[in-house]
Amino acid sequence: MADETKVKRSFFQKNAEKEIKREEEEEKKVPMSKFRYGLIAVLSLIFLGFELYIALVRPIVSQISYSLHLSLSLMIIFLYKPLAEKYRGKKWLWIIDAACILMAAYVAIYFITNVNRLVYRIMMVDQMLPVDLIASFGLLIILLISVHRTLGLALTVFVLFFIGYAFFGQYISGPFKYSGMTWQHFGEMLTLSPDGIYGSPLATCVTTIFYYFVFGAFFATCGGGQVLIDLGMKLSDKTAGGPAKASVVSSCLMGMVSGSAVANVTTTGVFTIPLMKKAGYKPEQAAAVESVSSTGGQIMPPIMGVGAFIMAEMIGIPYARIAVDALIPALGYYLAVFFLVHNIAKKNHLGGKDSSTHYTSAPVLPRLYRLLPVIVMVVMIFMSMPLPTSALTGIALSIIIGFLSKETRLSPKQLLDCCMTGIKQAANIAIPTAACGVMIGIVVRSGAANKLTTIINSVGNSHLLFALFITMVGCLVLGMALPTVAAYLIANILFAETLSKLGLDLLSLNMFIFYFGVIAQITPPVCVASFTAAGIAYADSWKTGWTAFFYAIVSFIVPYAFIYQPAILLNGSIGEIVYACIMLAIAVFFLAGAIAGYLFAPIKQLWLRGLLFASGVLVAMPGLTTDIIGYVFGFAITLYLIVTARRQKKLAAVKA
Repeated sequence: MADETKVKRSFFQKNAEKEIKREEEEEKKVPMSKFRYGLIAVLSLIFLGFELYIALVRPIVSQISYSLHLSLSLMIIFLYKPLAEKYRGKKWLWIIDAACILMAAYVAIYFITNVNRLVYRIMMVDQMLPVDLIASFGLLIILLISVHRTLGLALTVFVLFFIGYAFFGQYISGPFKYSGMTWQHFGEMLTLSPDGIYGSPLATCVTTIFYYFVFGAFFATCGGGQVLIDLGMKLSDKTAGGPAKASVVSSCLMGMVSGSAVANVTTTGVFTIPLMKKAGYKPEQAAAVESVSSTGGQIMPPIMGVGAFIMAEMIGIPYARIAVDALIPALGYYLAVFFLVHNIAKKNHLGGKDSSTHYTSAPVLPRLYRLLPVIVMVVMIFMSMPLPTSALTGIALSIIIGFLSKETRLSPKQLLDCCMTGIKQAANIAIPTAACGVMIGIVVRSGAANKLTTIINSVGNSHLLFALFITMVGCLVLGMALPTVAAYLIANILFAETLSKLGLDLLSLNMFIFYFGVIAQITPPVCVASFTAAGIAYADSWKTGWTAFFYAIVSFIVPYAFIYQPAILLNGSIGEIVYACIMLAIAVFFLAGAIAGYLFAPIKQLWLRGLLFASGVLVAMPGLTTDIIGYVFGFAITLYLIVTARRQKKLAAVKA
């Protein structure tokens, strides 16, 4: 049976599993040579100095700052992931890596030396010079190589597909046929257009995201991350399903800062997964709970996933407002998961006060001061301080607070390593973001987004739900094969205009797209967060992926809820917002009971579970009639189950 499951696995799933195994193997490799470490350290310090200069001294013209950021990111990636290390014994492969590094340096030098000409150049009028084409296509080649090195084949195939469409779209038939591009126009679009590689997504990496990755590295190293984990574990450790609830709470708290599903899994999962297994959860259940909990970190304010920063840039809304408006949907997500794990635990008699499986750690209260950097940073964000300034303040406070304790005090070497860790993470994000610029430029120039809009509009004008469903499927498909930031960017270009023409506001539709791009990280066949958790739990990755998807179904209602009930995004009066919050809580309460098959008592009848699930959906839908029907049936079933639970308790007492 296990062999049959392996045969059925998709190309993208196999590729994702291969990449995770490769990452695990890389961690076990011998330390890099002193020369390579020194080279990375020098580049990292140059990178840090450049970013500090544009944040604290004065900004640099975008043609230079964007190209320098990407070129440094490429050089660092090629040094961290050289071919010669992958294929040991073939040192001649360093020639390829050296050529890629030199090309990245050449691109930066090209922009620095040609900046005056490029600033005053007229798009689509001035001719592309040979030096322009060399820089454009040279950058494209090394960018594709780095995408393959960092993210595997999936995103590389996507980019190549769009490049193929750019040149061969004129030869296809149907609604997506267009006039095509010349090599000169394609090269111009790549590097000299605001819709290409150096577009607004990469701009956000340069001006904002870089600082938050460095902050995350310092905050975690100086003890703040561990405090969040310990706090979450302590809050729910001794309740029914304690380890699973601890996973939900600790991943929620850690997700406020990290904003990365895989980072959350690897950070909190090493504590929560063994505890869940010891408490009686199956390996795939423990891994699924952790992956679902960790994935929600990308939608949890104040520091959401990278896509949230890019969303703020693209739609022109302050990040602080996005973070505030995202709070209720994020809490709805975690409430759904919390209800679910509670019901599963009660159904299977897992954990509780009398359980011998509890989390132990040093007292949390004396270490709460280590959370000061993130608290100050959040306050600064909501005071409308510049985002880079807020992050840099958080970094400075993390270092200062780290010096207050011997166990978190950083030596010069640790300080450098911490910088290098944050910069490596920032470089890893710059690569897919730049690659998305290639796809975005092609979609914009070809008019593919408008053509898709016309197709969906023909049905969506009279059926908003159908248009939303198509968008959801599109986001899930993109998110299965692409990182969240890439999935969000492409989905935004393809679907945002369509939904805006159906009367939805920019924030609601972008949150809808972003939300499902995040959920795709736990949607088979490619679910990197689930595969990572499965590795920690020693569980079957395929079973883990489907179990996580099953657990996350409750959360699928949240995006539809805030589309039909804008008050969930704080768009309405206080009364409307309060009602929307209560409605969302009741809806996920019913849905969690239906999915778990337990609500105060086991739900053995399949039809009763189906009716309870339908009640949750009806409550979340707009309209007084659907609300009344959902409430009546949902509470009637709940009351029936409460009575059933009391009867079972009395019978058990009599037998005892």
